[in-house]
Amino acid sequence: MIFWQHILEKLKDNQNIYVLTVIENIGSSPGRKGFKMLVAQDGFIFGSIGGGVMEFTLVKEAQELLLEENPPTFIKKQIHKGNIKEGSGMICSGEQTVAFHCLTQKHISVVEDIIHITKNGEKGKLHLTPNSFNFSRKTSENKFNYHINSNKEWFFEEHIGFQETLYIIGGGHVSVSVSELFRKLGFYVVVFDNRENLNTFENNKFAHKKIVINYEEIDTYMTVGSSSFVAIMTNKYTDDQLVLSKIIRNNYKFIGVLGSKAKLKTMWDVLQKKGFIKQELDKVKAPIGLSIQSETPEEIAVSIAAQIIQIKNN
Repeated sequence: MIFWQHILEKLKDNQNIYVLTVIENIGSSPGRKGFKMLVAQDGFIFGSIGGGVMEFTLVKEAQELLLEENPPTFIKKQIHKGNIKEGSGMICSGEQTVAFHCLTQKHISVVEDIIHITKNGEKGKLHLTPNSFNFSRKTSENKFNYHINSNKEWFFEEHIGFQETLYIIGGGHVSVSVSELFRKLGFYVVVFDNRENLNTFENNKFAHKKIVINYEEIDTYMTVGSSSFVAIMTNKYTDDQLVLSKIIRNNYKFIGVLGSKAKLKTMWDVLQKKGFIKQELDKVKAPIGLSIQSETPEEIAVSIAAQIIQIKNN
């Protein structure tokens, strides 16, 4: 969101800016689809399209084009194989195609819409063509969709907003560390607790949303689907058990429970007596996190993040 806030600031300052977007990458290209960089008239730059001499050259080109009366929209292929035609000057192999769009004051509403949905955990789609830089509230399951037929016939669509949501049930010390790390990882972070005036919950400045609820109603606050991840870490075993019993039969991408193996075995025995079958319990990651002998809240957060990233990316 900081990227778009910088753009809005420059546009409201009556500056034109170039947004450079990687719309295709092949092989080991340093720039990946969706990488972006802004280049403003006052010399301010922010973001990255892959770095190195390539980035320096393309930024310089954008700065020179901003001096023109009508800066053009175009795409530019960069081949990372040294001094060849369309070469980037880099030798790391691979290719990438970068789209250049000049934004002016008429794009302020587009950027404001993007900032609004990002702040509120909503979703939308950025649509780029040789003639447009648009945003809509339409969404798709794919992060990117693009087609390049020629330099004058192409389009690029990108999901904007939080693609994954992490629901953390329990607002203690570990919850704070998990919230901080997953916010940095680009997740929309929602934290629930059933206790009023809980210090760690109230002071958690990393969660996008915090709600005090009755755990009996936990499933009504969570969106089912392949982009939803759940980490259960309440302050007592009976609440962990209650929450799990309410959500285990829903379709989430990931459900994990924090706790010792002994505590979790007791919980499993109780849940099986309540009618939950082994196949249902087996899909729950418990103890949550990769086994890295983590001890501190920060280390536990890393182990949980590693496990969830592994599942998300596979």
